Amino acid sequence: MIRLSGDSELTASSVVANRTMNRERGLGGVNSYARELGFDPAGWLAERGGAAPGWLDLCSGEGRALAEAARRLPVGAELTGVDLVGPMTPPPDAAALPNLRLVTAAVADWAPGRCYDLITCVHGLHYLGDQLGAVARAASWLAPDGRFAAHFDPDSVRRSDGSSAARAVVAALRGAGFEYRARRHLLVLDGGREVDLPFRYAGADPAAGPNYTGQPAVGSYYREGACERA
Repeated sequence: MIRLSGDSELTASSVVANRTMNRERGLGGVNSYARELGFDPAGWLAERGGAAPGWLDLCSGEGRALAEAARRLPVGAELTGVDLVGPMTPPPDAAALPNLRLVTAAVADWAPGRCYDLITCVHGLHYLGDQLGAVARAASWLAPDGRFAAHFDPDSVRRSDGSSAARAVVAALRGAGFEYRARRHLLVLDGGREVDLPFRYAGADPAAGPNYTGQPAVGSYYREGACERA
């Protein structure tokens, strides 16, 4: 039987404190958010117009993509990055970008004080224990006409008996309004809302092994029941 870890043990795991994913990724180019998401976040926000667009990036690493976007978007924009490890080498001009905020915190323990037009999590859900809870919380932080986009591996979600919950989870997410783009492993939601998923978090396995990225990832285990949210 697999021994499941709680949040405190999980966040101390070397797998969760991954120091390679998202560390060097910028906004555009070969190794970029635009390439991974299929759209340019800053361009997407600029096209919406408005003087104060908001972008929240979960598991933001060094925050390089956010810093690049902060230089392009209006001063009134609010760009927030949340990462368990935080930036080890922040963008050199980060202090001079008043619209950029980089927060060192566990995603499960953090909540914003506003809604965002765009919420992203580029290859970050792979390192969270309660992935479905994080997705549900992010949906509630989204503006009514905003967009959530995150990489998601359905094969990492299992029932408490160890069997795969992939098909049931994808069906539940689609029923809640999400689109799952399998080729990109991308979960997308347009329009903020309250989301209740029929799964209750049981714990995580940080020794689940590599996922489709080739990197070691976390296995998330659930029982039948409402997805718990903070």
